[in-house]
Amino acid sequence: MSKPDAVAAILWIGVTLYAVFAGADFGAGMWDLLAGRGERGERARALIDHSIAPVWEANHVWLIFALVVLWTAFPPAFSAVMSTLYIPLSLAALGIVLRGSGFAFRHALPGRLRGPATRVFGVSSLVTPFFMGTVAGAVASGEVPAEGGGDATSSWTGALPLTTGLLFVATCAYLAAVFLVRDAGAARDAELRRYFTRRALAAAVIAGVAALGGVIALHAEARFVYDGLTGDGLPLLILSAACGLGALGLLARGRAGGVRAAAVGAVMAVLWGFFVALHPYMLPESLTIEDAAGADATLNSVIVVFAIAGAVCLPALALLYLLSQRRTLE
Repeated sequence: MSKPDAVAAILWIGVTLYAVFAGADFGAGMWDLLAGRGERGERARALIDHSIAPVWEANHVWLIFALVVLWTAFPPAFSAVMSTLYIPLSLAALGIVLRGSGFAFRHALPGRLRGPATRVFGVSSLVTPFFMGTVAGAVASGEVPAEGGGDATSSWTGALPLTTGLLFVATCAYLAAVFLVRDAGAARDAELRRYFTRRALAAAVIAGVAALGGVIALHAEARFVYDGLTGDGLPLLILSAACGLGALGLLARGRAGGVRAAAVGAVMAVLWGFFVALHPYMLPESLTIEDAAGADATLNSVIVVFAIAGAVCLPALALLYLLSQRRTLE
């Protein structure tokens, strides 16, 4: 593996961790939006608050990490993406800000003012992953020219970017529901466990349909990535499908043990299948990883900083998640 390839893999580790952990947070916000009124809706929101409150800010570490690595290690790719897809990226950034504000203010504002803050939190949780998905779809479809300055509108509004946006939304909802099934079980709330199990199954079906639509769109608009997924990336695609079906089977039988690992495995496998399908490009068939890589000293610095950050940050974050799951942070 070359040094640029190693740094690209480091970048993808950050993307993967953000997709899993922040994806579950975004999905929790969607279920908060759809919880409705009444006692059960309030109980669902209380569980969601308890699940994400300790970790929702920490998850943005991975987004910042991925952006900094892309910017410093692969500046031509960063410039091309930012100068072409600034509209969906700006909307996603706005969604992140509004989501955080809504979540914070709904706990601080009195009475009737909490409702608007709650809706801002929920709507932002839905639109943010959608726009992030359109960015991924635009990159895959080759709408981002290597020299940058691509069409600011048509680049992310084609069939593949929009389908990928819907897939991101459905996947976030699925991950969150699976996580919340486990949290409801830990809280010994059988009704909420059944409630989120039904939603996990529904979100899985929607995500499956969106994934099928994405494959069709890839075949039509991004043949290079499609060939990569069905070629070198096929084992990872099969692994993703197996993990997804395994998670569905566990949910259908009412077994929470292992369902999170299976759901996370499904998402991680398809993300790394996409990485394999793109290789050796950063931007399909226009900008390779080698050509996009920065100076050798910069790549060395990224590798060293990643090793140090892994040794310092990962144990701390693991402890945070562990304490959160054991419900001992109160």
